[in-house]
Amino acid sequence: MNNITILNIILSASILVKFVLLVLIVFSVACWGIIIAKSRKFKRALTEDDRFQEVFWQTSSLQDLYNFSKTIELSPMAGVFQEGYREYERLQSEIKGPRAMKAWLDNVERAIDKGIVIQLWDLENGISWLATIGNASPFIGLFGTVWGIMRSFHEIGVRGSATLATVAPGISEALIATAVGLGAAIPAVIAYNWFTGRISEVEGNLNCFKNDFLNLVERQLAAEALALKAVDNNKQEKG
Repeated sequence: MNNITILNIILSASILVKFVLLVLIVFSVACWGIIIAKSRKFKRALTEDDRFQEVFWQTSSLQDLYNFSKTIELSPMAGVFQEGYREYERLQSEIKGPRAMKAWLDNVERAIDKGIVIQLWDLENGISWLATIGNASPFIGLFGTVWGIMRSFHEIGVRGSATLATVAPGISEALIATAVGLGAAIPAVIAYNWFTGRISEVEGNLNCFKNDFLNLVERQLAAEALALKAVDNNKQEKG
């Protein structure tokens, strides 16, 4: 019975309030669509990050790790690793001695930083809409509320009386606009804050991984530079 009453109130509302309600319903549907899609993406991304970290600490071959990283598409760590490894692989052919190691490490670090920015941007993509919905919906609902109250006062002026039958339709549609506006805004604000917190957590994990990866690359470059130096020394001795 209540549903029928609410439906009748909406159907009898003014065209402007109906438009406001339609906008708020679209916002609410979009909000829940973003929440569901992003929740699934975050869950899978964090799960794949855990898998990648396990392989990262167990695998001594960067090439094998790179091949594995391409099998987990939603892992932010894997994406960051790929950016750094591609730069590292490009520099391998240019290693000529320990003096240039610092410059090469800087290149790899910049590539990793680029990867972190790309991964964070991917996670943040779409979340700004939650902030927009959370901020705009109450004001859109308030606009419908004000319009409904204005309609009630207009009816009082036309009929010259302030009976319940006179003011009820306008007040009812005003309250519904307020309720729908809050119904769209509250989940959006909560979800936005939750996703923002998770992104900060992911960013911290990526920065920790960056340091671990750079340490590994530095050891690898040092080992290769020493190997090349040993080869040069052997050539000189034989010469």
